[in-house]
Amino acid sequence: MAYIAQRGAYWRAEVRRRGFKPTYRTFDTRLLAQQWARKIESEMDAGIYIDRSEAERTTLREALERYRQEIVPSKRHPTQENGRIQRWLATELAYRGITSLRGVDFARYRDARRGEGKAENTIRLELQLLSHLFETARKEWGMEGLANPLKNIRKPGGSAARDRRLGDGEYDAIRAQLEFSTNRYAAPAFDLAIETALRKGSLFSLRWEWIDLPRRMIRFPAEARRAANKGVPPVLPLSRRAHSVLTTLRASCGLGAETWTDSDHVLKTTPNAVLLVWSRALAKLQIDDLRWHDLRHEAVSRLFEKGLHPMEVASISGHRSMQMLKRYTHLKPENLLDRLG
Repeated sequence: MAYIAQRGAYWRAEVRRRGFKPTYRTFDTRLLAQQWARKIESEMDAGIYIDRSEAERTTLREALERYRQEIVPSKRHPTQENGRIQRWLATELAYRGITSLRGVDFARYRDARRGEGKAENTIRLELQLLSHLFETARKEWGMEGLANPLKNIRKPGGSAARDRRLGDGEYDAIRAQLEFSTNRYAAPAFDLAIETALRKGSLFSLRWEWIDLPRRMIRFPAEARRAANKGVPPVLPLSRRAHSVLTTLRASCGLGAETWTDSDHVLKTTPNAVLLVWSRALAKLQIDDLRWHDLRHEAVSRLFEKGLHPMEVASISGHRSMQMLKRYTHLKPENLLDRLG
């Protein structure tokens, strides 16, 4: 049975029915309260009523904070997820109730981010987080009647595939700039990125205790390896060039004033410090379309040009998907002429 009463400037509607939790809501007019009460009663009569009270009193900010506490710690990259949550918390949408949010709100957010020049994949991941939040609330937080508004908009595509490799003379020019920089690890990092195909995070996490110079191997412990296509192989063979760079680095550590132990990092610097030198070198050389991650594309392509089998290349690059390995391979047609005959 529905009870409707005026309370100050508002009208409160309450529906009580045996077998259902009492539910209530406040409206600006008596008519709206009556319409809502009839709708709830008809749903109860049809056996399709779902309690929406918890969802209706939850703001997006509160849902994001709960998501941060309960879901993010189990994610593979919690730091990145927390960064996206902070981005959402800074928007006006964070103060809205989650039941009031519509697809058009997120479509406007998507378009605004595009207007800021953000990458399509960045926008896609931000929207994906919100979509997962709505699905989690619906399936696990007792908000079964909550709709997912992200399903009603067009999602941005993934990141555009890149095929940038070092051009003629670029390796020597860039390395010379890095060699004369104030960061003595910049040039070795550049060489190791090309020779090992390691991602930036893995490269700057290298420790001497993992490296077996006599056998030309790097043995990554289980805690240093990650799943899917972000991982590294358990054992990474070293090219002669990579072995030479590491040997020189180790000798400089041993002969210099500073002391080191096997547990020390190979590159005693931060990625940001090297990337700063890298950016200055590219600017001086007027190279504006090369990124550090392109060196991984260069490394994988060079492995194929040496004649290695795809499975051999994957065992070095750490790719577990042939499709992703193909995305990182950009063979130069002129290098295929000798093999074609």
